[in-house]
Amino acid sequence: MTLGLSLALIGAAIAVGLAGAGSAFGVGIAAQTGMGVLSEDPSKFGKLLVFELLPGTQGLYGFIVAFMVLTNVGILGGSADISVAQGAMYLGACLPIAIGGLTSARAQGKAAVAGIGLLAKRDSEFSKGMVSVTLVEIYALLCFLVSLLSVIAIGGLAA
Repeated sequence: MTLGLSLALIGAAIAVGLAGAGSAFGVGIAAQTGMGVLSEDPSKFGKLLVFELLPGTQGLYGFIVAFMVLTNVGILGGSADISVAQGAMYLGACLPIAIGGLTSARAQGKAAVAGIGLLAKRDSEFSKGMVSVTLVEIYALLCFLVSLLSVIAIGGLAA
């Protein structure tokens, strides 16, 4: 295995690992809070589920970026031979979703907990809670787009 390929694989692992860890934390704290509300009012399950799922998107974004890297470098079919410079670029391209995904998923989980608290007290205010939780998603999407577009651009460069 070449150094370039190793760097690209480290980038893919960091993207999926950190974004996934953030999502696990965010979904976990939202689900813990949601189960408390659900024990009091089972009719709120559908709305609670939305709050609980939102912090999970960052893990999905990290997975997509990692999948694109693995495809571009030939791990998922083709020949796996890239330069050190390309490997370093892939590693760098994975950092926005890795760091942004970790941070935003944790923050979104905390916002979801607050939204669940609002839902528990005022069922009619669900949409206001959703807006607040969704605002955090904007930053996850920006990180995802930077990583994804960078990976796509690197794949188009000559070795």
